[in-house]
Amino acid sequence: MTKFESEIKYINASQEAVFAKLSDFSNLESVKDKLPEDKVKNLTFDSDSISVDLPSVGTVKLKIVELEPCKCIKMATEVSPLPFNVWIQLLPVTENQCKMKLTLGMEINPIMKSMIQKPLQQALEKLATLLTMIWQ
Repeated sequence: MTKFESEIKYINASQEAVFAKLSDFSNLESVKDKLPEDKVKNLTFDSDSISVDLPSVGTVKLKIVELEPCKCIKMATEVSPLPFNVWIQLLPVTENQCKMKLTLGMEINPIMKSMIQKPLQQALEKLATLLTMIWQ
């Protein structure tokens, strides 16, 4: 499995508060208007799944498959041109700050990896940054 990791992002909220918010996708309503309309269409979500149409990729639907309270949220694709998993990892820094890292894992061959590595890494970084905006 090939893994891609975001940079570590710092969030000015407790690990518990961040986990509580991110483990329920219906809390993502606050960032919906910050997404570029030309790159993200038909964004829908409920408490444990999110679906979006990406013009260059197609429809992607992620569902939460495992929660490790206050530490990790694991998601897997239900619909996607390429199946993948995403983990949101949280670690405390102080009582009122935590750090977050996103990891994306997928089975891809070396040729495909060379073609999608850069755009996938950029998308992962943008997603990590977007998730931190919930607390700004």
